[in-house]
Amino acid sequence: MNILIAGGSGFLGRALAASLFADGHRVFILSRRVQNITHAQTILWDAKTTNGWGHRINEMDAVVHLTGRSLSTFPWTRAVKQSFLDSRLMPGLLLASAIQTADKRPGVFVQASGINYYGLSGNLADESTPPADDFLAQLAVKWEDATKSLDNLSVRRIVIRSAVVLDAQGGLLPLMALPIKLFFGGALGSGKQAFPWIHLQDWVGAVKFLMANENARGAYNLIAPAQTSNAEFNQTLAKVLRRPYWFRVPEFLLRNILGEMSVLILDGRFAQPKRLIETGYPFQFPRLKEALEDLMNRK
Repeated sequence: MNILIAGGSGFLGRALAASLFADGHRVFILSRRVQNITHAQTILWDAKTTNGWGHRINEMDAVVHLTGRSLSTFPWTRAVKQSFLDSRLMPGLLLASAIQTADKRPGVFVQASGINYYGLSGNLADESTPPADDFLAQLAVKWEDATKSLDNLSVRRIVIRSAVVLDAQGGLLPLMALPIKLFFGGALGSGKQAFPWIHLQDWVGAVKFLMANENARGAYNLIAPAQTSNAEFNQTLAKVLRRPYWFRVPEFLLRNILGEMSVLILDGRFAQPKRLIETGYPFQFPRLKEALEDLMNRK
């Protein structure tokens, strides 16, 4: 298949592109500049118009939308929060527009989203749980809705509400492991808040599994089956790294330093991958200890 990835030069996009290429697919990446990626061809765009690239949609069998500014950008000023929205909304609208006007439309469209769609508190959530009204939840809602018009076309749209994706070389895990390696490991705040996670191999595997499954459409939580608290995550990571787990960072300190951004680590709702399990995806790393051992002990 010919597969187009918007946001393909990022951490997740590169991993997905490499795996798809290894499977024998032709991979194309939408980017503002030429990328030095041996397994993918760059298609230039400005993420503002369909000029110069929109016609290439006719060549694609699948499109994956992963664009969006990282939420780790600090601090969360009004301008930064607007950039979170703009970097997700505009590319989605452009991709939907290009597909709507294409002579030959792709068969499947994968839309990125976040597990925070369900909010930062409440009972165990699954894909049937309605969205919350806090900033992160509404950001996810608007991200998804930018391509909702495709549901009215002959395009199978899959929405992936992803948890924190764990990898030893990218994403948040190296940063999270640093204080533990320096013997300052411990819970953040109360430690009781949920810490949603998924191993990178399972994230890539789940995306490919859903793309290949002709019956898969709608929202899927890309999260490991094991419900893990912040304290459990850090304690397990400390054990895997053979470091002490003793230094608790007070909640008030993190909120004062990080401001609104502190919700990323001090708040969290437990969720489950109900539809992904029902669809039959075989998790490679369903439990945290095995996932961390694979990542942190990898040579």
